[in-house]
Amino acid sequence: MKLIRGRVLLLLLIILSGSVMNACSADVIQNILPEGRESESVPIDENKQKAETPRADTKQIAPPPEPQEISTGKYAYDHLTEEERVVYDEMLTAILNHDEKIKLSTTDLDLMRRAYTAVCGDYGGLFWVEGYVFTRYTKGEELVSLEFAPKYTMTVEERQNTQIQIDEIVGAWLAGITINHTDYEKAKYVYELLALNTEYVQDVEDSQNIISVFLRQQTVCQGYACAVQYLLNQLGVQSVIVSGVALGEAHAWNLIRLDGEYYYMDATWGNNGYRNREGLETSFIDYNYMAMTTGEMLMGHVPDEGLELPSCTAVTNNYYRKEGTWIETWEPEAMGAILSDAWMQGRVVTLRFADDFLKKQAFRYFIEEGFIADYCNGITEVNYIEDDMWKEISFCFN
Repeated sequence: MKLIRGRVLLLLLIILSGSVMNACSADVIQNILPEGRESESVPIDENKQKAETPRADTKQIAPPPEPQEISTGKYAYDHLTEEERVVYDEMLTAILNHDEKIKLSTTDLDLMRRAYTAVCGDYGGLFWVEGYVFTRYTKGEELVSLEFAPKYTMTVEERQNTQIQIDEIVGAWLAGITINHTDYEKAKYVYELLALNTEYVQDVEDSQNIISVFLRQQTVCQGYACAVQYLLNQLGVQSVIVSGVALGEAHAWNLIRLDGEYYYMDATWGNNGYRNREGLETSFIDYNYMAMTTGEMLMGHVPDEGLELPSCTAVTNNYYRKEGTWIETWEPEAMGAILSDAWMQGRVVTLRFADDFLKKQAFRYFIEEGFIADYCNGITEVNYIEDDMWKEISFCFN
């Protein structure tokens, strides 16, 4: 951080300005954690303008509004200490009320940062704020109070108008799903919704919040993660934004809870594509990142240590198991039926295998030996993607 020194009488102020989220993806990813600059003022000649400068022990700071305890059941909130939850509530209340600044009940900077990170993780819909400024008030060497000021990007009226526009789009997008569907159906719906309706675009305006997703349909990883949290919350599914590193660069994704068990979702990587023999590029939804275990998530992601995360081992709501394309035994007729159905519908189908031996056996049988023709009437060539890491073969019939 750059240290800038200024001059003021008797009152020591340290101000940190932080921007919380920046663009990121599997290709071009930037830092998404709070960053900023720090400035420190030092006393000047006390005989100059002494009467114009307030003393630290007489400075009046507005007390925080009565905090709203509305976040019980939110993942990040529930994993904070009692003191951190109080500060979380104070910050969230200030942001929701569009307050200019408040005095926090803590003077612990690390606690303040943890609480703010938790707020951002639990609430992907805070599109009108980007980071915060804090001011420390000291008396001599003693830190006497800590002031929190959210950095707003729009006025209250602009926020209200934007929210109306977002609500209209979200209502239309969620028209095909209800609160009564299963958690798996909700997660799959949201994952497909974002893959089909949102394009990854670097440096797009408002890429760090849900405006870019719902009003522009162009975003980066932070926008995807915020939208996942926001949409699943509308459907009653717990979700939190996770930050960390993917492929060596900063990234954001989600932890979601389906039927009481945790999984990871990375909607940014849900849209995949391939080129056929003629060079024509075709996109398809990659379901590998829809409901990952911790082990699967760690194959490409490393989360930060700022958020306590569970060990995700459940596979019940894994896409391939749910959709019947998880292959544990050698049953060519069953696999052939899956391929036949996909061929007739003209879509991509991915078979995931329990081990490498089964995958190689299927590749040899259906592709090298050509027995796929027994199940896909009229097929003359096969476009396929072989993925050794995930032990998969994707047959591209679209």
